[in-house]
Amino acid sequence: MDVYLVPIGRERYELYCEVPDEPEEPEEAAAAAPDGFIRRMKKRFSTMLAEAERERRRGHAEQEPQGAFARAKALTLRWVAESIAEQRLLWHLRRQSEACLFFPDDLEEPQATALLRRQLGRDFEKHRFWLIVDSLGFVGSGLLFLIPGPNLVAYYFAFRMVGHYFSLRGARQGLDKATWTSQHSALLSDLRRAIELDSDERERRVNDIATALKLEHLVKFYKRTAIPSS
Repeated sequence: MDVYLVPIGRERYELYCEVPDEPEEPEEAAAAAPDGFIRRMKKRFSTMLAEAERERRRGHAEQEPQGAFARAKALTLRWVAESIAEQRLLWHLRRQSEACLFFPDDLEEPQATALLRRQLGRDFEKHRFWLIVDSLGFVGSGLLFLIPGPNLVAYYFAFRMVGHYFSLRGARQGLDKATWTSQHSALLSDLRRAIELDSDERERRVNDIATALKLEHLVKFYKRTAIPSS
């Protein structure tokens, strides 16, 4: 697994990776797993995630779905795909035993490694906190069972619970179990310098860097996170 330490400011960084859609659980593993609440929620979560990823990749290239329900579903899936962008790296990392950190070549390797561990540590604490909060919200949503119809509040908290649980496992895997190698990248240093350019030149340069790194969604990520210096 390749992870990129992307400079989004003079002294600010974000971890980034591009991974394929979540693979389906092997049939033998699914058959062996207990048929309990956690397994059912994980299965529903993975199904929705895979569908949301397909919707994100399809974007607006195809004709918009017809009918109010179909449009609402497509809008929901796009929202899910975009809202989970920051967690996609951690979800994938939870299954990895080896990973490579690419970092700007104007950093020393120990500094880049420290930044990686600091970010993963913050992610672990953040997702542990929200897992507790959403678990309490899920328990509290049980009070709505008397209201006819599906308990959408419970589904909302259940979705968030599974997402934070996966992220927590990914951060822990990256901190304690995965074996990391590292490699410097001049292109990532160029990405830092691009922040100082005017908007048109910056956009051209970021597109060139994304193409050279073969990262399809880096431009969108950079636009969302990088803040030009004043």
